[in-house]
Amino acid sequence: MTAGESTVAGRLVDPGLRSRFAAEVLADGEPDVAGALTLATALANEGCQPGTGHTLGYLRTLASLGAVDATAARAVEPHLDARAILDQAGLGPVIEDIGADEKSTWGVYAAHAPGHRLQATSDGPGWTLSGVKPWCSLSRQLSHAIVTAHVSDGERRAFAVRLDPAVIATLDADWVARGLVAVPSGPIAMDAAPAAPVGESGWYLERPGFAWGGIGVAAVWYGIAFGLLEALRDYARTHAGDRIVLAQLGSADELMFATATCLEASAREIDAGSAGATANLLAQRVRAVTARAAEAVQQIAGHALGPGPLVGDEGYARRVADLTVYLRQHHGERDLAQLGQLILDDAGHLDA
Repeated sequence: MTAGESTVAGRLVDPGLRSRFAAEVLADGEPDVAGALTLATALANEGCQPGTGHTLGYLRTLASLGAVDATAARAVEPHLDARAILDQAGLGPVIEDIGADEKSTWGVYAAHAPGHRLQATSDGPGWTLSGVKPWCSLSRQLSHAIVTAHVSDGERRAFAVRLDPAVIATLDADWVARGLVAVPSGPIAMDAAPAAPVGESGWYLERPGFAWGGIGVAAVWYGIAFGLLEALRDYARTHAGDRIVLAQLGSADELMFATATCLEASAREIDAGSAGATANLLAQRVRAVTARAAEAVQQIAGHALGPGPLVGDEGYARRVADLTVYLRQHHGERDLAQLGQLILDDAGHLDA
């Protein structure tokens, strides 16, 4: 899609960025994870992160990546999030104790699950991590990660670790996904892995950047869904006399326009210093709006285009499968229940 073809609904997808990213993260049309990680380090070193006065540029970067390829965006987004977390903690990218520098590639592993526990132990001046951490994407391809672990006071604390095979093993997992196939996410086991604290106990979830990062993920969802809107638009051009197709295009465009407007508004809120309960409410609202729109656009495009591109167009079929998996980072009604609780906790936020 060229700059001249850009639509208002797709204003978060930058044609120049899209062209640049496509050249760097795709190889013969297929996602190149290594290329995506190289791009991730470059973007992080350019200061691409939220809350610095340039949040709209950060969201535009992620949306443009999503429009190019979901796998690439899934590799880049956690790296940018990790680098932002390190900056928010006052650490920066150079952590000599774990061999991290500006060229390191990062993931963020903050999920917890029954039967998996990662314990942090302090031996005085240093820390080590032992146990199992679930849902660790690209653990074999990244050099470092920020992980959350239990500490002695019962709280959880964030730590930076080097993903050293000598002390960290990627466990076998049944990654049977049809979407995000090149981004396996399974458990890792640590055995006294050296770690550097990132903030105090509880800081990881309490910092404003936690909510900001969640909005960044929503920008990726938007970008992936925008590719489906483009496919629907292109189909409508060859079926201009079909009023049903035009109505479907209009409905999808309406949803994407509202989502883009919502994401742009969130960028202004973040740069204005949105924090605490206000930031959490903002993130839940933006993620809910974006997830609902992306799912609806996927359904609308499916109804309009039928099975043809799902079985005959590699790029379209992969986009649909990738989006289906990626959107499950939004937990549907459970996240909506959390949004409802945030509103009840402070009725004033209903007018925010």
